[in-house]
Amino acid sequence: MAKPSASGNSSSSSSGFEDLLPLMVDKLGGEGLMGELCKGFNLLKDREKGVITFDSLKKNSALLGLHDLGDDDLRLMVKEGDFDGDGALNQMEFCVLMFRLSPELMEASRFLLEQAFPHEFKGFL
Repeated sequence: MAKPSASGNSSSSSSGFEDLLPLMVDKLGGEGLMGELCKGFNLLKDREKGVITFDSLKKNSALLGLHDLGDDDLRLMVKEGDFDGDGALNQMEFCVLMFRLSPELMEASRFLLEQAFPHEFKGFL
């Protein structure tokens, strides 16, 4: 997850958030990170609907340090991750969104894919 950066310097993304997912991967490993993402999802979800809605995100966003985000930003977060168009985030959509919002993890994933692709598919090229 991301936390607001006090300085807004080079360790922050352009949105003003410090990207903590790479640190979490280093510390917890992949399985541990997924467990933490699931915990984050559970903190933000609407208890009755079982998904993250705009209202549940707004109500619970301070739990993850997102209290400075306005309604438009929160709506945009839901819209950005809502792949099935139902207006809410299920657990998979939330986890994918967290990875997409982490530039360092996306770049590392791209690098690993570029390294693995030619090796794994050399017979097809």
